[in-house]
Amino acid sequence: MEQVYIKAWGNSSAIRLPKSVLNELGLTNSDALDLEIDGDKIILKKAFKHKSFKERMEEYDGQISIYNFDWGKPTGREMF
Repeated sequence: MEQVYIKAWGNSSAIRLPKSVLNELGLTNSDALDLEIDGDKIILKKAFKHKSFKERMEEYDGQISIYNFDWGKPTGREMF
């Protein structure tokens, strides 16, 4: 287990995250984190980040996957 220390930062307090932790989680200095307190634990999670249209298009492989979706049992007069 790695230890970090609380240090003064202006009128606030801060902890530094080691570069190895940032790399492992794919974080950069400007990323947002969600903070949660659970008893005596401080939990930091990567905040949800919306992808840009460009990022979505770069991930698109040309396949439409709606046919793999489980729509459930027919409930009426569906054509399929």
